Amino acid sequence: MNSEELKAIESRRQALLGQLSVAETALRRNLHTHDFGNTAREHMERALAHIREAYVAFNEMGHARTVQQLVNDLVRIQQVMDGSRPGQSQRI
Repeated sequence: MNSEELKAIESRRQALLGQLSVAETALRRNLHTHDFGNTAREHMERALAHIREAYVAFNEMGHARTVQQLVNDLVRIQQVMDGSRPGQSQRI
């Protein structure tokens, strides 16, 4: 690849990172809106996790999890959180 092609690729990467940043900011702002219920909040939290993983994919090639790996990790975290709620015993 010549230097012009590399510059074009980097320009597109920077544009995508900017768009991800805008999306992340909007999601974070709306997480504090309680008018739409828990389901909407859970989807926004999941979307934020995907955006953060996209940052890793753009900035650290080969280090990002696949979508399925990310989803599996999020499900496991939720299971741990559900098991640690007050009034429930947690088996270790």
